[in-house]
Amino acid sequence: MSITREATGEEIRQAVQAAVAGLLVIHPDHLRGSITLSPTSTGHSGETPPQLTPREIEVLNLLAEGSGNKTIAKQLHISEHTVKFHITSLFNKLGATSRTEAVTAGIKLGLIWL
Repeated sequence: MSITREATGEEIRQAVQAAVAGLLVIHPDHLRGSITLSPTSTGHSGETPPQLTPREIEVLNLLAEGSGNKTIAKQLHISEHTVKFHITSLFNKLGATSRTEAVTAGIKLGLIWL
């Protein structure tokens, strides 16, 4: 489990729940560059696993919370156009055609904190 000293009570609660569920918990601030994901049943088994940037992981987590593009843009201090770019990149990398499919793939890969 990896959280920062500045983590809120809610972030700590979510990290503990994720760890209990067997998920890997890494705070986005601890990620550098991009990470390599292990193959799973998301359609990438037997192939090179997708590589998501830390920002894409942040966007994916906000999608899982049900956030819209405008909310994601405000929270991450980026433009809505940039949010759309990240979502398109996520869809391509995860083989998804919808937000729901992307979130499902993120859960299977252990990238989403529920």
